[in-house]
Amino acid sequence: MSQFMVEIELPGTMTDDFARRVPAQRQMVNDLMEQGKLTSYALTTDRTKLWCVFKAESEIEVMSMMSEFPLIDYMSPTISELMFNNVVALRLPLFSLN
Repeated sequence: MSQFMVEIELPGTMTDDFARRVPAQRQMVNDLMEQGKLTSYALTTDRTKLWCVFKAESEIEVMSMMSEFPLIDYMSPTISELMFNNVVALRLPLFSLN
């Protein structure tokens, strides 16, 4: 399984149709994250650029997942396969049964 960084350009102005699709987009992102297919999702403060990291077998699989995004009609993505992606893991204390 490989990881892919997707850099997405978003429109500078938000239309009513775009705004109506945002809740469905958030739900899909949450679902993909719960499934482990999407590991990172970040948006710039000016809301014109988005970065996502997907776990997938191929770029085609990433494109297939993204094609179901409710906001896909407003997205201009660039997909790059990653050599590595270092992330800080949440460290939980060990649980003791004593």
